[in-house]
Amino acid sequence: MAKWEMKEACVVSTKDNVNSPSHYGQGKIECIQYIEDFLNEDEYVGYLRGNIAKYLHRFRYKNGLEDLKKAQWYLNELVRVMS
Repeated sequence: MAKWEMKEACVVSTKDNVNSPSHYGQGKIECIQYIEDFLNEDEYVGYLRGNIAKYLHRFRYKNGLEDLKKAQWYLNELVRVMS
């Protein structure tokens, strides 16, 4: 494999555990889309709020900045739902 090919392969395999975790993309739709469809709006808002609280609580003890970004992702989703 040429040097440029190796670099390109590394770029493609970059993980994004905040916006697109690999373990949530196994089906035809994202897990979050299924959850939103499955729950009514009040339940989905509660789900989002719970995840925001979880990631804000644990960021100091587990994944640091990654958990803050996950909390922000869920907050952005909550803003979208409430708009």
